[in-house]
Amino acid sequence: MVTEITEGVKVSIETEYQPDYSDPSQNHYVFTYHVTIENNSHFTVKLLRRHWKIVDAGYPFREVEGEGVIGKQPMLEPQQQHQYVSGCNLKSGLGKMKGTFLMERITDGKQFHAIIPEFTLIAPYRSN
Repeated sequence: MVTEITEGVKVSIETEYQPDYSDPSQNHYVFTYHVTIENNSHFTVKLLRRHWKIVDAGYPFREVEGEGVIGKQPMLEPQQQHQYVSGCNLKSGLGKMKGTFLMERITDGKQFHAIIPEFTLIAPYRSN
């Protein structure tokens, strides 16, 4: 698990290779990542947007940007958390992701980018 804290918002990521949905003979590797966002600040915050940077070894760099996460813009009171699971397909079986969540403090409207820590995506056979 990797973790990063920005202005009291803790983002933790755990990854898992999905062999049942992958087909290495077709350069198709599927990974899931489990995200936990914890609000350890003294303010209520809302997640507005996400921005991902995806590296797939030997293939073009990709960026994904959009509103919320999994169709939601969760609001987190102090000490609350939000969890979700999403996925990423790679062609090489070896890559990494990182990014930011655009957050807003509800009390004063201040926006900030909570850092999503960089994490690796490695198909098991690639780690030998």
